[in-house]
Amino acid sequence: QLQLVESGGGLVQPGGSLKLSCVASGFTEELHAIGWFRQVPGKEHEEREGVACIDKNGEIAFYGDYVEGRFTISRDGAQNTVYLQMNSLKPEDTAIYYCAAALTEWYVGGNPTTFQAWGQGIQVTVSS
Repeated sequence: QLQLVESGGGLVQPGGSLKLSCVASGFTEELHAIGWFRQVPGKEHEEREGVACIDKNGEIAFYGDYVEGRFTISRDGAQNTVYLQMNSLKPEDTAIYYCAAALTEWYVGGNPTTFQAWGQGIQVTVSS
């Protein structure tokens, strides 16, 4: 069974930066891609917003339009870790951030319903 664990969230002032990490363990050979999604209060799982996605070969598969060049997704294959560097953070970036794994090739980078394994989520709060 594949497990995902996020870290690196917290409280940051507007304009600040955070770097999220997602460590995959277990049956990592099943991984086709890792995506970052975010969810704000009142939204359902299916309404989680796609942030960024990277495939098993390190190719960038997706960035959300609102990222606007502020976020960068990367991976360390040897460590089975995917990172999300977030710069120039805005209050509207406040959400619970999840990493998720696509276990088949039939995934769409920004569509949470095509990702099968999920981490527990981590809070990111952007506020002065």
